[in-house]
Amino acid sequence: MNRNELEGKRIAVLLSGGVDSSVVVYEFAQLGLHPDCFYIKIGSDEKDEWDCSMEEDLEMATAVAHKYGCKLEVVDCHHEYWDQVTKYTMDKVKAGLTPNPDVMCNRLIKFGAFHEKRGHDYDLIATGHYAQTEVVDGLKWLVTSPDPVKDQTDFLAQIFDWQLQKAIFPIGHYVKDEVRQIAEREHLVNAKRKDSQGICFLGKINYTDYIKMYVGEQKGDVLELETGKRIGQHNGHWFYTIGQRKGLGFGGGPWFIVKKDIEKNILYVSHGYDPDTAYKQDFPIHGFHSINGEMPEREITFKIRHTPEYHPATLEALGDGRYMVHSQDRIHGVAPGQFCVIYDNRHHRCYGSGEITI
Repeated sequence: MNRNELEGKRIAVLLSGGVDSSVVVYEFAQLGLHPDCFYIKIGSDEKDEWDCSMEEDLEMATAVAHKYGCKLEVVDCHHEYWDQVTKYTMDKVKAGLTPNPDVMCNRLIKFGAFHEKRGHDYDLIATGHYAQTEVVDGLKWLVTSPDPVKDQTDFLAQIFDWQLQKAIFPIGHYVKDEVRQIAEREHLVNAKRKDSQGICFLGKINYTDYIKMYVGEQKGDVLELETGKRIGQHNGHWFYTIGQRKGLGFGGGPWFIVKKDIEKNILYVSHGYDPDTAYKQDFPIHGFHSINGEMPEREITFKIRHTPEYHPATLEALGDGRYMVHSQDRIHGVAPGQFCVIYDNRHHRCYGSGEITI
C-alpha cells in the first residue's frame, strides 16, 4: 500500500475477529492511518440452536480496533444473509447442485449489504482476503496471492466491477506464515487463533446441520452404479456432492458419489479407488460472470474448488455466457452447481466464474 495514494481516502475495514483482518488494521496503522472498522453481524440470535462464535469474534475485533485507535461499529446484516445467501444455498442443494455459500457471501454481504448500509460512505473497503489487484491501462484486475494454499480469488470471482473498484486487500501480498509472524510480533490478541474452517460468518456451525435446519431429511437408497445393488440408505441427496468420498458411512468402502437421481432421491456410488466415473476432462459452464467486463482468452487455467492447484485448459465459447471447458487434466469430482473460476494461462489474473451445468 502507498500512503500517498490513500491520503484523504475514507477507508472502511471489515474486521472479523480473525488474525487476517486484524493484520489489515496493523498495516494501515504502520502508515499512520486509523480507518473505521466494522464487524458484520450475521449469526443467528437463537443461541440454543447454533453454536456461534460471534461473541468471541466481536471481543477480538474490539481489542484490535482499540489497540490501533480505530472506531468499531457493528453492522447487522443478519436478515440479508439468511434471506439471500441461505436462500441461494438451499435452492441449489434441493435441486441436487453443489453451491458455494462463501462465494455469494462476498458478493451479496461483504461487498453488497454492507455497502448499502455503511460502505457507501467510504472510498475503499478493506478485507483480510488473500488476493491482490492491479491496474493495467486503466482497468482494475483481481489477481492471485503468492500463497497458493490461502489464495482466495476463487471466493471473490462473482463480485461486480463496482465492488472490485472499492476493494483493497492489504495482506494479499503476504503468505499466511508472514501474517502469523506479524500478529505474534505485534502481540495481537488473536495471533494464535485458528482459522475458521466453516461457512463464512457461521462460526462453528456444521454445514450438514445448516442444510438440515432448512431442508430437513428424507431417506433414500444408495445403489452401486455398476450393479444396481443396494448398499444402504442416506438421509437426503442434498447432504452429498458428486465426487465425495469422505464421511459417507457406507460399509465395504471406499465409495465415491458418482451420480444422483434427484426425483427418486437415489445416490449412486462406485466401489474401488478413484474410479474412472469420478473424473471428467470436458464439461460445460453457463452464466459466466466477468468481474471487470473482460472476457477470457482461449488458453486459460481454472479451478473448481478451493485448492492450490490450477488446471490448464482451453475454453470454447458457446455464446450467451456459455463455455465448454477442455481440461488437459482429468478432474476429480466435477459437480453441477460448482463455480468454475477462470484465470489467465499464468493463473495470475482472475477473469470471473461460471456455474458447472453437467
